[in-house]
Parts: sequence; C-alpha cells; structure tokens
Amino acid sequence: MPAEPNLIWARPVVTPVPTAIKGNLAISMRTLYFDCFAGASGDMILGGLIGLGVEPDALESALRAIKPAGWELRFSTVDRSGIAASRVEVLTEEVKAHRHLRHILDIISDSMLSTSVKVRAAMIFTRLAEAESKVHQVPIEKIHFHEVGALDAIVDIVGACIGFEMLGIERFCASPLHVGSGFVDMAHGRFPVPPPAVTELLAGAPIYATDIVGELVTPTGAAIISTLAESYGPIPAMTVSATGYGAGGRSYEKFPNAIRLIVGDTAGANSVNTDQLIMLETNLDDLAPQTMGYVMEQLLAGGALDSFFTAVQMKKNRPGVMISVLCDRVTRPALERILFRETTTLGIRVRKVERVSLRRAIVTVVTEYGHIDVKVAQITEGETKASAEYEQCRAAAILHGVSLRDVEAAAVVAYRETQRTTGG
Repeated sequence: MPAEPNLIWARPVVTPVPTAIKGNLAISMRTLYFDCFAGASGDMILGGLIGLGVEPDALESALRAIKPAGWELRFSTVDRSGIAASRVEVLTEEVKAHRHLRHILDIISDSMLSTSVKVRAAMIFTRLAEAESKVHQVPIEKIHFHEVGALDAIVDIVGACIGFEMLGIERFCASPLHVGSGFVDMAHGRFPVPPPAVTELLAGAPIYATDIVGELVTPTGAAIISTLAESYGPIPAMTVSATGYGAGGRSYEKFPNAIRLIVGDTAGANSVNTDQLIMLETNLDDLAPQTMGYVMEQLLAGGALDSFFTAVQMKKNRPGVMISVLCDRVTRPALERILFRETTTLGIRVRKVERVSLRRAIVTVVTEYGHIDVKVAQITEGETKASAEYEQCRAAAILHGVSLRDVEAAAVVAYRETQRTTGG
C-alpha cells in the first residue's frame, strides 16, 4: 500500500476536550497566549515552556523519541533587559541538512511520540511546506527545507509540541507579532524582514515593525503560532495560572528580546464553533461497490472530517455515485491524491464551505453497567444534549447481557442526575 494513508502527512483532526463543565456547560479550556512583543522563534517558545513549568529533563527525555540522534539541549537562565528568561539551545554537529517534507514527516511518524504531538508537529511542518511552495511556485512534495529542515529546527518544533501536551494546552491565541526590520541573509540571498516565507505564514495575522533591527519572527516561530492560534489580539479573559519568558539569542539595549507565554483557563467559552472548511466532490459511474467502501475507509483514515456517498444520475442516463469529502486545507492535498489514486476520476470539484458546530465535552459517569463516557454539547444557555459513547455501551451491553438501549439510557440518566445534584 502506498505510504500516504498511514498519515502523518494527512493528519487526523483532534478536537480538544474541555477541561471542566460547570453550570450550563460553561466550558473552561486550558489556553496558552503567545505574547509576541519581541517576535517569536522556536527556541524562544521552548524557553517560554520551561518558564511555565515544563521540566527540562522530562522534555529532553521525551524528545529522545525522535531520530536521528546527535543533538543535545542546553538550558540556562539569562537576563533580557532586567527580565529573567529561560534560554534553550539545541546543540548539534549536523551540517546544514536539506530535507524534504516527506523526510521530516517520516521522522515524526516513525517516532514513539504520542499521537497528539505527532499531529501538531506534522501540521506545523505541512504549513511550512505550503508557505514555501507558494513562495517558490514549486509543488509541495518537491520543497526542500534549508534552515527549518535542520535537526535543531525539528527539535524546536517537536519539543514545543511536547511541551504543549505536558501542560495540557487545549486552545491557543496570540498577540500581534512584532516582526523587526532590516535585512536577513538566507540560503537564497539577502531579503528584507520579514522574509518571504514568514510573510506568507503570517498572512491574515496582525504584524507590525518598529525601529528594532533584526529578524524577530523566524519561520519556526511563525509556523508554530500561525498553525495553532485560533485568534489574534489582546489577552483574552482568563484566570492566569502561570507566565513564562523564553529568551531569544540576541540582546538589545532596553528591549527585552523574549517571548511571554501566559497560560490560564478561559471560562464561559462560546458554545458554537464556526469553521471554514473545504468540500471535495467527484461523480463516478464505473467503480465497483466494494472499492467504494475501501475508498471511504482511506479518506477517513487520511484525515477527512466526513465522507459520504450520494446517488446521482449521470451522462447517458447511467446511475452513479457522488463522493463528497469534507476536509480542511491541511489534509486537502493528501485526500485529493487518495481520490485520484483509488478511483477512476479525472477531476475533483472543490468549494469552500462554512461549518457551524457545537463545542462538546466528554463526561465520565458511573452506571450499574460500569463507567461510561457521555458526549455533552450546549445548544443554547440552559439547553444541552448528551449521548453516550457507542463502543463503551456496546461492550457493557454484551458483558451484562442487557440491551444496548438500556445501557445508553442509564448513562444519559446518570449524567442528568449528576448535573442536577451539582447545580448544572
């Protein structure tokens, strides 16, 4: 089977589960705010995570899951204009490597990292490749990274994703980004700040420059923030639990070259998400039914948010099937490849769609049949709906010799009783 469907390349979408449910499903989410008053880079973000409480030894140990070896981390505390900031340096003997996206995704995929870390890291590198592809007008699979393909950049990005997981971060937002000014020397020549790839990565994000000379936002920093941040602006309403400063490599007079990371709980989040997604569609009248089932399996494994078939009448009065695939921009290229490779289609229709969905949370309840997870979503204030996890209910029904409906009903009743007794 071709490599793509194993899919770090077309990453699955992981929906964050809120940390707490109180009252009328006022969802509290563990939120990280990137305060980019001095820009952002991969090593600065790593330092900020150390400042937030990530243990250096635990971070380095977790990073050993990636290959190749030949690197080490140096941790220190430095002064940046009177602020004590954590400095993380990646030391490596590797000569500047030019890796393709596929090589980097293989390094991530072949590691023993958790799924959520793999997904986030793959999203970030894929976004980097998309930006480079657009800047250089080269197909994404032919893009080879210079600076960000080196081992130290891989460690920076994967290490940041490990730190986010260690801190239980579910939501990201950021300030406008201070990009710096002047010129920077790169593999392709001398470019103005921000350089082309960074400018492309930060499309849609608020940026600004001052008289501070230098490249304050690096490609790794721009990729991490632009991939993960849901919004940009002032610090959101939150209950702050920790603040960490991550130092950049340069020192400026009366200017703290550091990023500030703020972690806290954002309470009373809006119950509705609005997502800008993509719908892929193609009509077929010459594909065997068993192949159709296989195609859907591959699409869902490849990161499709949804896939379904619709009966259609095609040319020459032939009955056919329209395959519809709902996805995001990151998974789109891989899903298009699956459709072209696994079906007879020669063309795919692409359109942008808006999806409105309810935020949801998972609550574990105790029933006479055991512990069951219940998915809870808020429709309006004071109005929620709940459904029990099917696979758990199915297993409990078989184990106890009762109907599936009895277990599902018991789980929902247990949830409603919990809400009643806790004032929810």
